[in-house]
Amino acid sequence: MKALKDNHNQKKKIRTINPSTEKANEEYPIVEKEDIENRVKKARNSFVEWKKDYDSRANFLYAFAEGFDKESESLARIATNEMGKAIKESRSEVTKCSWAIKYFADSGKNFLSDEVINTDARKSFVSFEPLGVVASLMPWNFPYWQALRFAAPSLMAGNTVILKLSSNTMQCGIEIEKLFEQIGLPTGVFQTIIATYEEAEALIDSGGVKCCHIYWQYPCWGQSCTKSNIPNKENRSGAGGK
Repeated sequence: MKALKDNHNQKKKIRTINPSTEKANEEYPIVEKEDIENRVKKARNSFVEWKKDYDSRANFLYAFAEGFDKESESLARIATNEMGKAIKESRSEVTKCSWAIKYFADSGKNFLSDEVINTDARKSFVSFEPLGVVASLMPWNFPYWQALRFAAPSLMAGNTVILKLSSNTMQCGIEIEKLFEQIGLPTGVFQTIIATYEEAEALIDSGGVKCCHIYWQYPCWGQSCTKSNIPNKENRSGAGGK
């Protein structure tokens, strides 16, 4: 990956490189920081209706899995071109993602059911409610799997998602968003952004984001998690990514 600047229109771009051939794949305009809040606002507005209907959410995931299966070969080749793994490994990753999506569509209701607990009260239970907008910064090594193993349960729980994949594997994230659009997922429920860590920090900092799922490697990402507004959010962190 290389971050570039177009001197003609002053817009920054990301260029992805095929690691096997060292040839450029694509160039992508980087999202403006000012547009981050617009994306978050769109996700918040969609959350109001999205959280209400469990069966509708499950049906969308089933439809997505079906589309993912139909495009499996194309998706696998995109992953191989972007991050260099053997095509058979990319195919296996796509298959695994489809299984996981169907699993959460099948099992989500059980995971979200109230849990009765023993207390001194006549009746007590734990109820699981969606948080709202969930931001995710994911690595390059399993671009579909890392994104969808997080997105599937998050969406089934009634959250809306904004994904920033590694700068090496931007097209994989775009393909996920395109498939959601093709099945008619409501606008703003799932969004992929083209960003470097600088724009990702603006996403993390947004007051409209209620949970951050972060796989980080660069020091600035770790620093983002210690900023004053981050402790007030749910935070899941790991290693890897770019």
